[in-house]
Amino acid sequence: MNAIQIKNVTKRYQDVTALDNVSFTFEHGKIYGFLGRNGAGKSTLINIIANRIFADEGEVLVDNLPAKENMEVHEKVFCMSEADLYDTGLKLKNHFKWTARFYDSFDIEKAFSVAKKFNLDTEKKYKELSKGYQSIFKLTIALALNVPYVVFDEPVLGLDANHRELFYELLLQDYEDNQRTIIIATHLIEEVANIIEEVVLINEGKVLLQETVEELMNTGYCISGLSEEVDIYCKDKKVIGYDELGSLKLAYILGERERLPKNSGLQISNINLQKLFVKLTEKGGN
Repeated sequence: MNAIQIKNVTKRYQDVTALDNVSFTFEHGKIYGFLGRNGAGKSTLINIIANRIFADEGEVLVDNLPAKENMEVHEKVFCMSEADLYDTGLKLKNHFKWTARFYDSFDIEKAFSVAKKFNLDTEKKYKELSKGYQSIFKLTIALALNVPYVVFDEPVLGLDANHRELFYELLLQDYEDNQRTIIIATHLIEEVANIIEEVVLINEGKVLLQETVEELMNTGYCISGLSEEVDIYCKDKKVIGYDELGSLKLAYILGERERLPKNSGLQISNINLQKLFVKLTEKGGN
């Protein structure tokens, strides 16, 4: 099976369970949004996939190969990390050369081409870059690696609006030219909502849901109006949260839409991915 399979993975840090018997699959050839609040377990799982740390229980398979300390999967997966893992005193052009030595699939000409589009000075040392350009450097490495699975952990950290737009443009072009699995872990959900195909939502070390964006948008909606009317409408429905302002109330509901009562003052609207994420993961949410 061409996929990254997460099988019953558990990871503990002393008395904290970061991942609790997590199982799901990143299939080949899709763009995923890997979403969760701070401390939900996203970075822990990414580091396990990248072989930077190891699970206490369970395993990760990449194209049916055990990922743990297995050089056979080295050319299959690359994880761009939010953490700084590069030699800070080395020039960027030399980082490109070293990456080409460690990865046969690294396209050094493409790396220099992407760097030029971002106005990234490859003569500079890593430590001389701003936070935004450090992120751009990491993105450049990831975009120039022709591996089947690429994970972007907070890829646009510190980037201005123009650079974020350029990254998404290059990412989609790369995906069109060379379809592979792209996994984006980010808090900027609305920015990636039109890019990702499927969502994996993790909360408190457990997977809350894995659905296509289309399915999520079709199963969630909002009802707004006077509080009393909203409460009557929401009876026996799966409400994942409310927003209130004075006598007005907005309810976020999962399930098939029902017609509004005749002569109702209620309004029905779509729920966006960001709001869905917030309501599913906020304290007290279902």
